[in-house]
Amino acid sequence: MLRPWPAQDGGLVRIRAVGGEVSEEMLHSLAEVSATFGDGDLHLTKRANLQLRGLPLRDGLLAPEVEEALLRLVPSPTHELVRNVMVSPLTGVSGGRADLRPLARALDVALCADPVLASLPGRFLVVLDDGRGDLADRPLDLGVVAVSGEDVQLRAGSAWGPVVPIDAATSALLRLAHGFLDARGDGPGAAWHVDELAVPLLDGPRDPRTRASAGPTPYGRGEGYEHRAIPGGVLTPELLAGLPAGPVIVTPWHGLLALDR
Repeated sequence: MLRPWPAQDGGLVRIRAVGGEVSEEMLHSLAEVSATFGDGDLHLTKRANLQLRGLPLRDGLLAPEVEEALLRLVPSPTHELVRNVMVSPLTGVSGGRADLRPLARALDVALCADPVLASLPGRFLVVLDDGRGDLADRPLDLGVVAVSGEDVQLRAGSAWGPVVPIDAATSALLRLAHGFLDARGDGPGAAWHVDELAVPLLDGPRDPRTRASAGPTPYGRGEGYEHRAIPGGVLTPELLAGLPAGPVIVTPWHGLLALDR
């Protein structure tokens, strides 16, 4: 189920792009939905997701034809609200200590396969930094930072945990997510974020190798990619038509990465 937000220009719906990764087919399908029912544009978010705006609402819900069109495009309607996974945009393309995109994909699959985790809050965020520190300043609920080509340090809110092999990170993050649900409580006083828990999920020293801070990826051409600025985060039909063929990666800085093929 999709949860629209009533804005002045109509309904706003966020479509999660795990790790910012969006196929060419998905991008054009979402643009078609926006052209048919919304304001005609796609909007990039600071969490590297996509938004559609100006959608028709009925009693606070999406019009049935709009919801049907969008639900055909999401991989897991039951878990769409909790598929919040950010990853260093250039991971596996250029720089960084390790390629964490396979981890992001594996985590998404495992998350969607777990019925209990569908009850995570919609703003619960997992951040996977490949060691360059481009996401170091992002508030998060769970995450990892690569400390080598094989290992990552676990994070839970502002706390740090053990260093584990990358191959073990998916199961470790799922256990922490379950730990959060077990500890968050019920009703209006339930915690929405990990740092709101009375007892931290992790309590370990921070590995000094996690202290890199690369900052945002500059716009322009780099080794194997072009980072295109999208003014105001609004991907118009004209800008969409100018993108090269193939998938893109939404960045949390109102940009799109077009990869060399």
